[in-house]
Amino acid sequence: MITNSLNWVIGGAQGSGVDSAANIFSRACALGGLHIFGKREYYSNIKGEHSYFTVRVSERPIRSPLEELNVLVSFDAETVLRHFDEVAKGGAIIYNSDSVETKLEEVPTIDDYAAERIKKTLEKAGLGTAVRDALEFAKGRGIALYAIPYFKVLEDFAQKMKDPSLSKLARMTNVMALSTSMALLEFNPDILAKAIKHIFRAKERVAELNVKAQYHMYEYAKSNFALDGFNYRLVTRPVQPGTLAMQGNQSSAMGKMVAGCRFQTYYPITPATDDSELLESNEILDLYDSGKKGSTVVVQTEDEIAAITMAIGGALTGARSATATSGPGFSLMAEALGWAGINEVPVVVSLYQRTGPSTGLPTRHEQGDLLFAINAGHGEFPRIVFASGDIEESFYDTVKVFNYADKYQMPVIHMLDKLIANSVITCPVFDPARVKIERGLVATKITEEDKGAADNYLRFKLSDNPISPRIPLGTENAIFWNTGDEHTEEGHITEDPDLRIRMMDKRMNKLDVALAEIPDEDKAALHGDPDAQVAIVSWGSTKGVILDAVEKLSGEGVKVKFIQLRLLHPFPAALVEKMLANAKTVIDIEMNHTSQLASLLRQHTGRQADNLIVKYNGRPMTLEEVYNAVMRIIGGKAPRRQVLKSGS
Repeated sequence: MITNSLNWVIGGAQGSGVDSAANIFSRACALGGLHIFGKREYYSNIKGEHSYFTVRVSERPIRSPLEELNVLVSFDAETVLRHFDEVAKGGAIIYNSDSVETKLEEVPTIDDYAAERIKKTLEKAGLGTAVRDALEFAKGRGIALYAIPYFKVLEDFAQKMKDPSLSKLARMTNVMALSTSMALLEFNPDILAKAIKHIFRAKERVAELNVKAQYHMYEYAKSNFALDGFNYRLVTRPVQPGTLAMQGNQSSAMGKMVAGCRFQTYYPITPATDDSELLESNEILDLYDSGKKGSTVVVQTEDEIAAITMAIGGALTGARSATATSGPGFSLMAEALGWAGINEVPVVVSLYQRTGPSTGLPTRHEQGDLLFAINAGHGEFPRIVFASGDIEESFYDTVKVFNYADKYQMPVIHMLDKLIANSVITCPVFDPARVKIERGLVATKITEEDKGAADNYLRFKLSDNPISPRIPLGTENAIFWNTGDEHTEEGHITEDPDLRIRMMDKRMNKLDVALAEIPDEDKAALHGDPDAQVAIVSWGSTKGVILDAVEKLSGEGVKVKFIQLRLLHPFPAALVEKMLANAKTVIDIEMNHTSQLASLLRQHTGRQADNLIVKYNGRPMTLEEVYNAVMRIIGGKAPRRQVLKSGS
């Protein structure tokens, strides 16, 4: 019997309650004292296409997805057909008994490529292409099958509640399917009920009905199913104090509130929209549940050009301002980003990367925008590019990027991505006491030495310090100019060649100041054995899977260290060289085609990565494939570049 260690997935048509069921499952496990890592996969349409949510459960902290599934919960034919061969021996498939005769060609939302893969798998086993055949395949691999006639059960429940209208609420099948899986796992039903009430807390009647449906399904499973051949159980434990279940689309938004962000703009785009909508909803209570609401003004603009320019305007008034977007939207922001650069405006861009180019795979994961973020905009101007590796980091890093923007008076691009935005984890409760607000040089009134020849404010004053005090628009007697042209100390347009050199040097030298002042732990983090001769370098959300792989390798006596780059621009070359000094093998791991960090590494340190591990099919890296790829390198059996391909 395997207790408190499994990979659970629920799937169905988008709009059928897959996310709600997965969020209930995740919340229940967290309330039961277990650790989780969950990820959401979905197509770029509103309703109808297949989506699924995978949640990994363990008694210890976990950070990455696995390939093999242990429990597949479905309420449609497509979920079974897409995932039947991913379930491991000893696992279980819960399915709709009314869909067993459905044939592959009768499911229009399965595209030709996926259909061909499914067909080959089944035909190789001498089977047909109906759901029945997929289940027969799974049964032959030692997987327990549990059939539920969902609509019959729903009718029985409606009768029990003496409410015939309930039989038409097909959406309730998601909680019924989830509850059946929890009953089979022998999970405490009262804790599951608490999770249901939490997820539906804004809809008391819905919560009440779903809790009753949950208990009904526990009784149904107990009466109809034997657990022979199903080897997994979830046993609740005391909840560790100071632990919470957190979704990635909440963490950066919460960080913005703590950072004192007072103005955020956005134009809707996946996967960045949730960041703004959470702030916009004004539903984030403070971390101590005191009932205090947020104080961030959020504006949905007509396009991304308006979003970045409006955020720049907010920053000029002295308000901490940000915008949130993804790749296509960021492309439209490039010119305005340069305007912020030449005018030394402290604005934050939360860049939630997704698969490109163009529209690409708009709801899938990639790290393809690193070099673009560093080089976006024509001409040369300073900006800081900073990457978070996980949900917890994104909260604290959000405060840091606002500090950097203010202190160094330049745009800061905070690199996040779809995996961080659409995953859920258990982590320590965020502690606002750990953060410090730093506003940099801000003038609140005008002194004689701040004035130019015409008594105008020298906003871009030239001195030994490249950072000149900024002053909020509207400050009494603080007259200066902002323009997209090169300018004098007061902001007047100039084409003087000597002044051009001095102003360019002033702006660009701020990067040297930032590189000198930003703490080493915020530039790069060294994980694992510092003396290991095999070094992995990476950035962003690959952090979790690499840490899990390094931990697994360490348990087998294989020494590997992991250098997680956080400050990508300006690049901390000296620190990285020091961390790599004793490494004989350098492995670059990234979610893009061209190994963009490896290019930066070679550009700034002269060190070329010996091996490259990349993935760009839109699905995040799994623990198994990263572990196996690294082991092939260590064993001398790998090509220089390995492309990872798992995912459905």
